[in-house]
Amino acid sequence: MIISRTPYRISFFGGGTDYPAYYLKYGGKTLGVSIDKYCYLNIRKLPPFFDHKHRIVYSKMENVKSIEEIQHPSVRETLKYLKIDYGISIHHDGDIPARSGVGSSSAFTVGLLNSLYALEGKTVSKHDLALEAINIEQELIGEHVGSQDQVFAAYGGLNVINFLSVGKIVVEPVIMKPDRLLTFEQKFMLFFTGFSRTASEIAKDKIRNIPSNGVSLLRMKEMVDEGYKILVSHNRNLKEFGKLLNEAWKFKKTLSTKISSLEIDEMYEVAMRNGAVGGKLLGAGGGGFMVFYVEPENQLKVKEALKKYLYVPFNFDFDGSRIIVYKPVRERLEKNG
Repeated sequence: MIISRTPYRISFFGGGTDYPAYYLKYGGKTLGVSIDKYCYLNIRKLPPFFDHKHRIVYSKMENVKSIEEIQHPSVRETLKYLKIDYGISIHHDGDIPARSGVGSSSAFTVGLLNSLYALEGKTVSKHDLALEAINIEQELIGEHVGSQDQVFAAYGGLNVINFLSVGKIVVEPVIMKPDRLLTFEQKFMLFFTGFSRTASEIAKDKIRNIPSNGVSLLRMKEMVDEGYKILVSHNRNLKEFGKLLNEAWKFKKTLSTKISSLEIDEMYEVAMRNGAVGGKLLGAGGGGFMVFYVEPENQLKVKEALKKYLYVPFNFDFDGSRIIVYKPVRERLEKNG
C-alpha cells in the first residue's frame, strides 16, 4: 500500500504567463507558494477476486474491467502512460474541494504519478514529476491548463518559476530569513467563495485572448520580479507585496470577462474596506478561493466582514509531493520443481 500527500498552491503573480501558448513565444514567470492543504491518494494492487479489475474512488466510485473504461481522465491517462497492466485500487481524499482555484487537479496528477512509481519500487525527481504531469494534463488529456500548478505540487515551497521560450522550466526558491518568512506567512487570509467552476473552460477563454492581452500579461510577468525583490530585500516593507497583489488582481480581471463576477467584486471591496491591503481570486477565475493580504491587527475585522464565507487558515508547505506510507507487497517467488 502506498499513501501520497501532495500540496495545493497559491499563485501570487504571473498567472496566465504559464500557458504554453504564451511562454513558448515570450517566456513566462510566476511567483507563488504551496500550502499545507493536501491531496491524499491511497493506492494498492487490487487482488483478483472481483468482477472488476480496477477500483477508483473520488467523488464517484468506479469499478471497471479495463483502463479504457475509466471515466476519471487523469487516472485513465496516467495508467496508460505508465503501462500499468495489473489491477489497481485508487482512493482519493482532499483537504479542499475540486475546481476551487488551488491547483487540485494537478496535485492529483502529480500525487498519482508519485504513488504509482512508488508502487513499482521506483523513485522519480521532483522535476520529472512536474514535467510528466504537465505532459499528461496538456497533451494526453488535452486540458487547457497552465504549467505552474504541477511544479508547485511536485516541489512545494515559495518559488519563482521561470518558463523559458525553449520549453525549459527553471525553479528558483525564494530565500528569506526565517523570521521574515514567518511574518510574511502570517499576512494572508484565505476564503472560500462557495462557488466551483471548471478552470479549463475559463482558461480556454484566456488563451484565446492572449493576442489582445499582451500588455496586461507583460505587466503581470514584471510583477513577479517586483514581488521577489520585496521579499528578499530586508529593508522593504512587506505591505508593498499586498499593494502589488491589488494591482495584479486588476490586471487579472482584464484577461477574461469570465474571471470575476458582481459577487466576487463585492466580496473583494468589503475586504478592502475592512483592512485588506490587496488580494486576488485564485486559479483561472469564476469562483473558488480568494486570498487577501491583511495586516494581523486587521484580520479579525476582515474575518467578521466576510463571515458568510468559509475562512480557511493555512501555512506554507515546503515538502512538495511525498510518499508518507510505503508498505510494498513482497511477492514470494515460485520455485520450479
